[in-house]
Parts: sequence; C-alpha cells; structure tokens
Amino acid sequence: SPLPADPRTVAFYLTDAAVRYRASTLDLHLAAIAYAHRAAGLPIPTTHQAVREVRTGVRRTHGAAARGKAALMTEDLRLLVGLLDLSPVGLRDRALLLLGFAGAFRRSELVGLDVEDLEFTSRGIRVNLRRSKTDQEADGRPVGVPAETCPVQAVERWLAHVRSVLRDYDRGPLFLRLDAGGRLRHARLSDRGVARVVQRWAERAGLDPARFAGHSLRAGLATSAAAGGVSERAIMNQTGHRSLAMVRRYIRDGELFRDDNAARGAGL
Repeated sequence: SPLPADPRTVAFYLTDAAVRYRASTLDLHLAAIAYAHRAAGLPIPTTHQAVREVRTGVRRTHGAAARGKAALMTEDLRLLVGLLDLSPVGLRDRALLLLGFAGAFRRSELVGLDVEDLEFTSRGIRVNLRRSKTDQEADGRPVGVPAETCPVQAVERWLAHVRSVLRDYDRGPLFLRLDAGGRLRHARLSDRGVARVVQRWAERAGLDPARFAGHSLRAGLATSAAAGGVSERAIMNQTGHRSLAMVRRYIRDGELFRDDNAARGAGL
C-alpha cells in the first residue's frame, strides 16, 4: 500500500533505489513521501528507525556529496566578458552574465525578470525579485547591484538596444531571445538559455564548458565573495539563502587557497 506506506516498504525502496539515484535525490523522494502522508493526516513512515538506518547506510556506502557545476569565479567571468562585442548577442549576453553574477540569481529568477522589476537609482540597480525558489508565497525581496560595478552599464546598454528596436519598451521580459541573425524576438529567454550562454562563452574562453551551467553564476558570486572576506550575513543577503549550511559550503570552497592556507604556511 503506497498510502499509508509501511516503514519497511520505504526502507526496501531506499535499498533498491540507491543503485540508480544519488543520496541527495533519495532525500527528495523521502521528503515527498513524508509530505504525502502529512497532507493525508497519516503517520509519517520516513521517521521510523528502520528507514533512518537504511538512509544512513546508503549515504555511507554511496556518499552524499553533491556533484554540482563549478563556480564561475570573478577571474573566469572577466575572461568570458572580454570576448563579447557590441553586437546584439554581445550586449545581451554581457548583461545576462554580469547581472546574473552580481545578483547571485538562480537561472529561473534571472530569465523571470521583467523590465519593470528594475529600478535605476544613483546608487545602482534595485532589482525587485518578485518570486524565487525559497519564496513560495511570492512576498518578493529586493536585490541591490551597486552603481560602481559593471553590470549596471551592461544592463543599461542592453536596454538601450532593445528600445532602439522596440519603441517604448518599458514592460515585458528583460532578457529576450535573439534569432540566428541577432534580431530580437518578442519572447522570453528560457532558463536553459542561461546555461547555453554560460557554456558557449566558457568554451570560447578556453574553459571546459561541461563544468559550468546557469548555477555557476550564483555559485561564483558566493564563492568569490567568500574568498574576498565578505561576511556570511552579507552573502546570504545577496543570494537569499536561508540555510547557513549551503552558504558555508561556498565559503569553505572560497577559502581553500587564501593566504593562510596551511600548506602554504608549511614551507614546502
């Protein structure tokens, strides 16, 4: 019976599924099973000791490390942006890469932005993020991109181009699709399109495109900021993370090669 499920059934399922799925994916499956039982007002089988023991065994046997894409660090981003010209593709992709990095946006958040979500001030761009992965109630949150950073100019130049083609373009998707000739299409860029932009320019910069994706921009800001000594609170304020655990993973990665690295100090 799937609902209610016997804890032993869930434990056997975990044992069988561990051959096909990563531990992190199995955790999502367990969360879904727990949610279904909670919504139905039934006892939650995933909290049973038998299930917990199998879950622990799976993580020990198969490992739980996430195989995410590499962070696109500041120096990598400079390489990519340095390849871009003033063509429509260059203008759009420069704005996309720089704003995505500076705002630490998820790819869905980035392509979900509309022109009216941006407020240009003397201090920079105030991006009104209407909804995100961790904001299911759509309360929204503001994200600041300081005026002294290059993303501000990049976005202004992209919008100037769009408005030169589409008169009075004050509402609608910020990042539009372009056809093979670089002509604007009145259609929103897809979230998969962000990954393609990152991978295309990473390859042209001599980097391995398979290592990067849309999330590399978000991870790159957090990791680069951590390497620069930015506080956990400031990083979380920009990324919108609610969990210290994920942010601290970025910070740990960013601090690997700082000046106080133990191997550097050992005099080898």
